[in-house]
Amino acid sequence: MSQRHIAAPIRLSGALVRAERRVAARLRHCGRLGVAISGGVDSGVLLALAVRELGPDQVVAILGVSPSLAQSERRSAHELAAFLGVRIVELTTDEGDAPAYRANGPDRCYHCKHALFQGITATVLDQECLEAVAYGENADDLRRPDRPGARAATEFNVLRPLAEAGVDKITVRKLAHALQLPCADKPAAPCLASRIPHFAEVTPEKLAQVERAEEALRCLGFRDLRVRHHGDIARIELSDDEFEKAAVEPARTRIRAAIQAAGFRFVTVDLGGIQSGAFTLPLVEIR
Repeated sequence: MSQRHIAAPIRLSGALVRAERRVAARLRHCGRLGVAISGGVDSGVLLALAVRELGPDQVVAILGVSPSLAQSERRSAHELAAFLGVRIVELTTDEGDAPAYRANGPDRCYHCKHALFQGITATVLDQECLEAVAYGENADDLRRPDRPGARAATEFNVLRPLAEAGVDKITVRKLAHALQLPCADKPAAPCLASRIPHFAEVTPEKLAQVERAEEALRCLGFRDLRVRHHGDIARIELSDDEFEKAAVEPARTRIRAAIQAAGFRFVTVDLGGIQSGAFTLPLVEIR
């Protein structure tokens, strides 16, 4: 995709203008800003709004790279940075070395974000002459009890302009479409570790197995999906509009073969569809 600077040509209207202004007010005095991105729409919109407010020369995209990041997400992050005309820095993170991360309790995301923000603080801040770092937490995330990564952001003084501006997930999507971002229609894609039930160890081998299985399903034409890792069993979650397609031939046989080729013995499709937070929410206190 050709490079494009998004600061000037696209005009927003109505509620989106007000949302942009609230975010811009929180970015205006940041100086040179690093934006932690993941390849998803939340951090993508934050990066785009930062470019509009500060200019591409004052913004650096930062991508944490580890076995929990799918290669498809890595490609999406680079595509977005190129589209916006901003520099992207890859940072190899070491959350997999932390016993608490591998143990995979409900606070796993905290240890992942801690490793990311610690790495940014230790290396990227000085290398890129950054005065502040922000990440793409939105207002809906702020209200959820299964987002322990926010605690790590607080510890490292990482900004959360979308959340603080009251920008929720619906508004993020609308902004992404209005700004014509390449990630605008991209389904949510949490890190690969979220596919492993809590207290089952996170290993590079399991993460790679999940990635192979999910990529195989995308190659078969499925778009919004999760492959949950239950030992020998792959539990597939699909969106409602794609569920029926998986149950008929030849898709059913092709799905089974593709998932078994990824290393699973048994293949199931969950009747509940995609279930965000299903592993974590039952284990945390809901206030």
